[in-house]
Amino acid sequence: MKKIREHVHGLFKEIPDSEIKKSMEEEIIQNLDEKVQDLIEAGKKEEDAINKAIVDFGDIEDIKKELEQSSAAKQKLKLRLIFSLWACGLIVALCIFINLYFTPDIIWFIFPVFVIIWWPFILFYRWYENRL
Repeated sequence: MKKIREHVHGLFKEIPDSEIKKSMEEEIIQNLDEKVQDLIEAGKKEEDAINKAIVDFGDIEDIKKELEQSSAAKQKLKLRLIFSLWACGLIVALCIFINLYFTPDIIWFIFPVFVIIWWPFILFYRWYENRL
């Protein structure tokens, strides 16, 4: 069913590569192959069955929108993670500087750093969870 595979890949060519895209393509190809086999068993010729399955399937505008939104959300999470790492690094550096400049005898910067460091950890977990 090379024609079906080429048609489905053509529908998805504008969408950036991802695991979700690949699994969606394979699922659609499998469903169309099953429909073609059902139509052939019902007495249609192979070429007619393939064309009917493709026409009945229609377009994938809703799927494209969903995949694009998913991709945009993942990109936002990645940017938030990068921002939190930079901001956390700057805040930690500021705490260390203030501690060492004003009160070098007492090491207190560890306490605010411990609280601040959770921000990137939480965003990393959300990014890691959503990247799959």
